[in-house]
Amino acid sequence: MAKRVAVIGAGASGLTALKCCLDEGLQPTCFERSEDIGGLWRFQECDTDLKASIYKSVTINTSKEMMGYSDFPIPEDYPNYMHNSKVMDYFRMYVKHFDLLRYIRFQTSVLSIRKCSDFSTTGQWDVVTETDGKQNSAIFDAILVCTGHHIDPYLPMECFPGVEKFKGRIMHSREYKYPDEFRDKRMVVVGLGNSGVDISLDLSHTTKQVFLSTRTGAWVVNRVSDDGFPLDVVHFTRFKNMLRHIVPLHLMNRWGENKLNARFNHENYGLKPQFRFLSKYPVVGDDLPNAIVSGRVLMKPNVKEFTDTAVIFEDGSREENIDVVLFATGYNFSFPFLEENVLNVNNNRVPLYKFVFPPHLEKPTLAIIGLLQPLGAIMPIAELQTRWATRVFKGLLKLPSLDDMVADIAKKIKENEKWYIPSQHITLQVQYIDHVDELASLLSVKPNLLLLFLTDPKLALEVLFGPCTPAQFRLTGPGKWDGARKSILTQRQRILKATKTRALKTQSENDTCLVSSLCIKIMSLFILIAAIFAYL
Repeated sequence: MAKRVAVIGAGASGLTALKCCLDEGLQPTCFERSEDIGGLWRFQECDTDLKASIYKSVTINTSKEMMGYSDFPIPEDYPNYMHNSKVMDYFRMYVKHFDLLRYIRFQTSVLSIRKCSDFSTTGQWDVVTETDGKQNSAIFDAILVCTGHHIDPYLPMECFPGVEKFKGRIMHSREYKYPDEFRDKRMVVVGLGNSGVDISLDLSHTTKQVFLSTRTGAWVVNRVSDDGFPLDVVHFTRFKNMLRHIVPLHLMNRWGENKLNARFNHENYGLKPQFRFLSKYPVVGDDLPNAIVSGRVLMKPNVKEFTDTAVIFEDGSREENIDVVLFATGYNFSFPFLEENVLNVNNNRVPLYKFVFPPHLEKPTLAIIGLLQPLGAIMPIAELQTRWATRVFKGLLKLPSLDDMVADIAKKIKENEKWYIPSQHITLQVQYIDHVDELASLLSVKPNLLLLFLTDPKLALEVLFGPCTPAQFRLTGPGKWDGARKSILTQRQRILKATKTRALKTQSENDTCLVSSLCIKIMSLFILIAAIFAYL
């Protein structure tokens, strides 16, 4: 009899979890507290709870070729950076194509997940849910928690003296929906993360003035990179990832900072951070320098204190008649339905082997999916996590000993603390290609570059020098997809299809450029090989 698996949440991670369960012949049931799929990506005019939410204008920061599920490419005519409505359209296509809807129980909250009395032998869980005020209990063989880390809004009010006296409106970014309600207001946005920047830009065309406050500054990147290709398509390649492991850190920092300052000098724009380029994830702000140079957004240091109508900053400057202060200060995560002896969250830290499995459980039948913060797309990682977890549930793959798992967790924490500056989610941060390759190796689906060069050099060149797209992990091993090779070799066509809506007759020039580019890549490969041998 097929094992029963409870999937908690029908967002980006929960949908692929359902599909992966079905691929492995498991029997999934997904519990979703709202009335629809999509999780964080589903825009709602009015939110009924205090959880994470998005605003109307949100556009994703990862490009379509990098964020799609591995065996279901996003349509070629979709924009490379999709509006949240397009992301939802893609999710609905995915659900329809793989017939996932019938496995989801909507408007059902999970109240508790507890070990059964015979857990040490069966690994089973007692799941209590509530639908329309009625509670139900059911036994499941395994659990996939897909609730992510955007759970509880973080409002650090204790850090700002006088905030209780402020007579204006104080809000969290989750409450923001449209700029219109803030027309002609003077606003302070606290937090220079992606949400803080994006909301400030959204507001800047409508408000009287936006002041953007930051403690540390940030390096700002543009979605559009070299030759007009998406940023992650250009830089998230296996070749460049190899270079990252070879080139000294100070040289990579210098290169990155020079490249970003060539677009606009971060110091002159009040953005230069107190840390190096690779010490913290950059923020995406395509229009931020334009907003600053035109005065629509004014950069400010950290808030020191509040008065009844003013905000005083740490440099002594003071802005009067502030109407609204919006805190874009992120989220904490929690798992209120799990007991602390199962999963203990302490200050946004939770020990998980490979960011998936609690190491101390007698049976590996609980997996946390999507609880990490990659510099890149979350969907392909969540998919690989679930492909691995479901095979562990079936007993096809084994976890190492408790000591080995604890040591691996400690090693990753130590590496992050060495690499990154302290932050709210420092223990969740991963390097995209390194992490997907690590998961793929556990699954035996990582592409073998040497074998590819011997058997399919055309594909090998694209796998090495092209973007590390999810289809690379469907070329071989469990879950192999016959369309993976074609998907990889045509990914550049799909990228250009979305932008070349006015095609020009320059095919011969393009062919020449492609040949030249290929020659450069081959030469670069030989240089890399020589560098590796010299390094070793």
